[in-house]
Amino acid sequence: MRVEVLKSKIHRARVTQAELHYVGSITIDEELMERANLIEGEKVQVVNVNNGERLETYAIKGDRDSGIVCLNGPAARKAMVGDLIVIISYASMEWEEAKLFKPSVVFPDMENRLT
Repeated sequence: MRVEVLKSKIHRARVTQAELHYVGSITIDEELMERANLIEGEKVQVVNVNNGERLETYAIKGDRDSGIVCLNGPAARKAMVGDLIVIISYASMEWEEAKLFKPSVVFPDMENRLT
């Protein structure tokens, strides 16, 4: 049996931009993506702490160490600059593997930097 489990989480990142007239996705600082074990194009769930909105999109790399977290396209309507969000991805794996799996979870500061 397979089970879907938490793979990656960026907990309480701050939205730095919202670009409505863009194809779609969420742009995330490359350093945050690497440390959270996210790859470009990966499906992510975005949860807005400020308003409770939830959405699914895909991640694209932003400039390294820029602190960028930008909701693009229609997703831009789901958050305002300054909102806190949680970015989550899941993985499907066998039950026994899932019981031992450790997700990558990062906690950025107010400028979306990791210490």
